[in-house]
Amino acid sequence: MTLDFNSDIFEKETITLGDTSENIVRGGRHLFDKLPKAFETIKQIGVIGWSSQGPAQAQNLRDSLENTDVKVVVGLRENSASIPSAEAAGFKKEDGTLGEMYDVIRESDLVLLLIADGAQAKVYRDVFKALKPNATLGLSHGFLLGYLKSIGEKFPENINVIAVCPKGMGPSVRRLYEQGKTVNGAGINSSFAVHQDVTGRATDIALGWSIAVGAPFTFQTTLQSEYKSDIFGERGILLGAVHGICEGLFDFFIQKGLTEENAFKQTAECITGPITKIISKEGMIGVYNRFNDEQKAEFEQAYSASYHPAFEILLEIYQEVASGNEINSVIMANERFSRYPMGKIDGTRMWVVGESVRSKRNQDILGRDLNPTTAGVFIGTMMAQVDVLIEQGHSYSEVINESIIESVDSLNPYIDYKGIAFMIDNCSTTARLGARKWAPRFDYNLRQQAYTELQNGQQVNQELVQSFKSHPVHEAFLVCAELRPSVDIAVLG
Repeated sequence: MTLDFNSDIFEKETITLGDTSENIVRGGRHLFDKLPKAFETIKQIGVIGWSSQGPAQAQNLRDSLENTDVKVVVGLRENSASIPSAEAAGFKKEDGTLGEMYDVIRESDLVLLLIADGAQAKVYRDVFKALKPNATLGLSHGFLLGYLKSIGEKFPENINVIAVCPKGMGPSVRRLYEQGKTVNGAGINSSFAVHQDVTGRATDIALGWSIAVGAPFTFQTTLQSEYKSDIFGERGILLGAVHGICEGLFDFFIQKGLTEENAFKQTAECITGPITKIISKEGMIGVYNRFNDEQKAEFEQAYSASYHPAFEILLEIYQEVASGNEINSVIMANERFSRYPMGKIDGTRMWVVGESVRSKRNQDILGRDLNPTTAGVFIGTMMAQVDVLIEQGHSYSEVINESIIESVDSLNPYIDYKGIAFMIDNCSTTARLGARKWAPRFDYNLRQQAYTELQNGQQVNQELVQSFKSHPVHEAFLVCAELRPSVDIAVLG
């Protein structure tokens, strides 16, 4: 995928990732004084919705645009249950920063549609009708484009359509932005896309939006590529696969004779602790390099056993997303909520045990056990996701953010803090549905193929291991990792 963009306001920088070059924009609070120019035609930004991304982006935009002429207004349905939460965050009807959603859409020059994907599919016609000519519609997910394509419809031709898509859940977007008040540039990376530009200003508006919500670097994509990689990624290693891996490995280690508490330590505690911490700083190969020769052999066996069973499911997920099937699945699931609301996902024995383990642990994450088998399964699945996205033509920035950085810098710390549901259920409805649907598939496929191979002592696939060790994604990841200040997310406080 070859893309390029131009901006007279924000400096474009070329980086080399793998065998490709990409253009990015670095963020940081020193650029906030350029926001009024980027938003020169924007007097009001309407943030529509208050679920995962809405609270974070509304507050970040308000803080970044303080002392400017740009007003940030939250738009919600009349009698929305989210009104008290928005008011607690400082958005008030009395001062005009909180209003009914369609009123806010009609009055805003930039409308950020951050309601749930299923809701967007229901109300998009009313939203389009309310938009002013030459207004800019902003999305943080390409789901609506995928839905419109599936029913043969398009966006109105008299508006800009852009996307800024933070590579992390809303609470992470807010937490790292707040940490960035003391460490310039701390935040969540974002992709941006310009799908439709009728005013000639769409690129600068998108880049300004990304910088204002705190992205330390912004890379370019297309709206179509974004929704494919995003919906795919959250069903894969970001949410669904990590859940399935934890469940299956917990039972695998118990069958090998470990106690329940030790099995939890060798699985979830290991993944969200040292594996996540090391990958965040040193990449996947950094985990491998921490092992001695005997441990490397154990890692290689687990990696060899896991890669193809994971790849098989990941390829299926990508095809389901690209075909529109997964989008329709989300729409249908939303329609079932009145009969069957979203169920619990942390009631199994391992997550109950996890509560006890967390209550006793100290804060030395790197002091926890670094289990080679767990690392091999997790990284084998992560690398399979990387390879599926590369095979499908996604840029390295998109591949790395959707498969590695979002996992270790935004999502896994939430599992580490309070368990699987605390991570998944802080995400969007689309993500929550996808994790629930696909986690059992990863659990089952890895149990049937990978863990059976491990128990039988199947021979290591040396060609697969060598491909891992020499993979260009390792060097490309380190380039991306250096673009964000070394600040680990503080989940609370």
